[in-house]
Amino acid sequence: MSRRHCAAAAITLVCALGLLTVPAQAMAAPVPDPAPPASVSSPAARPSPSSDADLEKVREQIETLYRKAGAATDAYNLAEEQTKKQSGEIVKLAKAIVDNQARIAELKDRAGAQAREQYRNGGLPPGAQLVLSDDPKLFLDGINKVRQSQQANKTVLADLNRAQEDLETYTKDASTNWQKLETNRLKQAKAKKKINARIAEAKKLESRLEKKERDRLRQLELEAANRAQSAWLASRPVPGVADVSGATTEAGKAAVAFATAQIGKPYVWGATGPGSYDCSGLTSQAWAAAGRPIPRTSQEQWRLLPRIDVRDMRPGDLIIYHADASHVGMYVGDGAIVHSPRPGRNVTLAGAGSMKILGVVRPDMP
Repeated sequence: MSRRHCAAAAITLVCALGLLTVPAQAMAAPVPDPAPPASVSSPAARPSPSSDADLEKVREQIETLYRKAGAATDAYNLAEEQTKKQSGEIVKLAKAIVDNQARIAELKDRAGAQAREQYRNGGLPPGAQLVLSDDPKLFLDGINKVRQSQQANKTVLADLNRAQEDLETYTKDASTNWQKLETNRLKQAKAKKKINARIAEAKKLESRLEKKERDRLRQLELEAANRAQSAWLASRPVPGVADVSGATTEAGKAAVAFATAQIGKPYVWGATGPGSYDCSGLTSQAWAAAGRPIPRTSQEQWRLLPRIDVRDMRPGDLIIYHADASHVGMYVGDGAIVHSPRPGRNVTLAGAGSMKILGVVRPDMP
């Protein structure tokens, strides 16, 4: 890359940094959207359900839609974190480019000053005339000055070459990060569109129900959760649930205290408080408040945090749900979790086994 092209690219990048103040629109690739169940028909074409069997089908359809929205939300959140990171990298690279341009200008000035000095001395470096002297002392002084001048010239040229190479590298890296940033923004926009579509579809299904049917639907949700919780408790090696709160660390206690203090606040996708949370927004903020920052999304929490056996979990541990790790809750002891369920619901306590458990992770594993 020529120096002129390098500098032009740097100026273009610095000007483009103003765009970083625009809210992010994209991020990590959304989870592929599975085909809708064959039983799901258009809400407008479905008659209002009149029996528990019909309502149960509606409940399952709504749950499926919110599950899809949850998976897309996790993709959106991960993409947002990556976009923030890339934006920060671009800012750092832009500063490095500007600094290097100033460094190159300074080195060119020094090289120019050395060239002018040699020109004034008839093309000879400082001290060269003394080398021609018959005085031994002046001769030795001249030798030293010539050597110093040569070394200074070499140092300036080496620094100049290194600074120009760094400038080209910084410009290339910044261009690569900018392309990634734009790609992630497009992905995030698609995830956002998918989230809104699933939530709107679920709300439309619920809106067609009469009040008594919506009340009954809520009751069916609770009954399904209770059945799952009972089955989970029955499958455990030891009847009941052992509360090992005595083994909980101070950080774990602080995380539980923060999470339970948010009970009653609404679910909002992408939210990290203080007035609302999505599922991983709640758990990540709880552990941040405990002094242990963890990944933002449930999928990254599952991928990066130490895993433990379900039988060994203690308050503060995070339970990851569903095969795609799209939901997370915090274990609080006595077989319960605190979590932010979905749109239309608030942060609440629930049975730890009320959803399909994928596994358990421990943020404060030594």
